[in-house]
Amino acid sequence: MDAEEFRRRGKEMIDYVADYLEKDIRKYPPLAKVEPGYLKKLIPEEAPGEPESYDDLMKDVSNVIMPGAASPACTELEVIMMDWLAKMLKLPDKFISGGKGGGVIQGTASEATFVALLAARNKMLAFLKENHKTGEDKELIGKLVAYCSDQAHSSVERACLLGAVRCHQVVSDDVDEMRGEALEAAMKEDKENGLIPFFVVATLGTTPCCSYDQLLEIGPVCQAEEIWLHIDAAYAGSAFICPEFRPYLDGIEFADSFNFNPHKWLLVNFDCSAMWFKDSGHVVNAFNVDPLYLRHEHEGKVPDYRHWHIPLGRRFRSLKLWFVMRLYGIKGLQQHIRKHVSLAKQFEEMLKSDARFVITHKVTLGLVCFRLKDKSNDINAELLKRINADGRIHMVPSNSKGVYFLRFALCSSRTELPDIEFAWSVITELATNLLDENKNYE
Repeated sequence: MDAEEFRRRGKEMIDYVADYLEKDIRKYPPLAKVEPGYLKKLIPEEAPGEPESYDDLMKDVSNVIMPGAASPACTELEVIMMDWLAKMLKLPDKFISGGKGGGVIQGTASEATFVALLAARNKMLAFLKENHKTGEDKELIGKLVAYCSDQAHSSVERACLLGAVRCHQVVSDDVDEMRGEALEAAMKEDKENGLIPFFVVATLGTTPCCSYDQLLEIGPVCQAEEIWLHIDAAYAGSAFICPEFRPYLDGIEFADSFNFNPHKWLLVNFDCSAMWFKDSGHVVNAFNVDPLYLRHEHEGKVPDYRHWHIPLGRRFRSLKLWFVMRLYGIKGLQQHIRKHVSLAKQFEEMLKSDARFVITHKVTLGLVCFRLKDKSNDINAELLKRINADGRIHMVPSNSKGVYFLRFALCSSRTELPDIEFAWSVITELATNLLDENKNYE
């Protein structure tokens, strides 16, 4: 959709809403006259491969969504959209609706991690009590330990802080990945000290450098210890809809929960964070509060999402997901991912052509990490400072095992090759100036 069509469609949508408020609102009953599961009969089981027209989409809004009003349609479309995404990612059947598992849209990946941690904590406390572990909840919680890589996002540590449990950051290997052996050793050490491992977060596509924790090693460790495994693929998960990147998700069968953010790289506006559970009963048990005024006659027939996340209220977030997946189709979304990966590879080649720079981490998706070769952390930090002070482009740094580096991330749907070339010209210009001023500064 180009800018001109966007203007036209935006006006049409305003007219649609205004007409509803002024003309149609009293035509609808206060409660929708549909049966649970009505939407599943009207919407395909899988996302379309090819883009569909906006006009057809709007017809379905009127004919399919509106009869369900806000609440039934809001819930049922979310169930279907999460199944669409799950099938695009080729998730195991246990994450598809209809059984114990299913998906829900959270606000952010950090929220998803916290929800998973609370569900895992509740599950472990129940297990300890069933097995006659003595002690009050407060005492037992104080012994619980969650694990993540030292490369994991700070939201994992924050979730542990909010959940009042210990966080053990496992030292990653020389390519910044958490390995099964290191995780196992960390758990063994903690158990010898009287602590209780209960939760592991494996990251696919870490924020600092887009590294991938080794699921095929971590999964069996968690399975053997009967510990909840949550997979955080906030950024990289969108790429897994492409067959060539799907192998990064191998080992998903070991997970109890999985999350990625369509609002990061799948052309969906913030906020839209997709999360799946192998057994939703564990999160329902942790969050279920059921006062009379929230009960309804269809309980148990469809997911009651107020038990699947922290807030009781929720927005119609699946609607924008439905729009995007239909207007782009699977092929259009794959094309978007591949375009960014290709641009990242072209930027990587630009770096390789200049002997002053070194690429610090393997380029797999849309993130390129680099630094000035054979120069100190201080001078690399100064380069980043100058880049951001210059104002023509913006970059964010990171640090791994004492090495400071710069991160070139492709994020915008509007990025084209001339933008990459422009960014490269800015970087090389400022690097030249810096190095000329500091010829003896190593």
